[in-house]
Amino acid sequence: MNTPTYAQEHAAIVETLGKYIAGGTQADSALMQPAFSEHAIMYSAKNGELAGGPIARLFDTVDNRFVASPDALAAVTSVDIVGNAASVRLDIDGLSGSRFTDFFHLLKVEGEWKIISKIFHAHPAA
Repeated sequence: MNTPTYAQEHAAIVETLGKYIAGGTQADSALMQPAFSEHAIMYSAKNGELAGGPIARLFDTVDNRFVASPDALAAVTSVDIVGNAASVRLDIDGLSGSRFTDFFHLLKVEGEWKIISKIFHAHPAA
């Protein structure tokens, strides 16, 4: 069995994040759901207080409150991989009229990279 190289793992992780980006920019959670573990969680600090929970809340928000944002600009700004664990930073501008910085933790499970957790910062409107 060949061990994947860093470049191969990096490409697979970026592909996973591409599903998340597609779902967000098209306001369709069905596109992003395959990127997440069924046990995934999401949190942020809203007004200084912890907010979040099961990833299903994100899917609900995307489907019911997001608007399609085909011109949103996303950049995977860092990918740190150690074995079957990874941490990723994503910056995205113009997603449903907002700007976000997301931090993801992924695990490689049964040969696939899956998002296990997401924390994010919603930048103030300009």
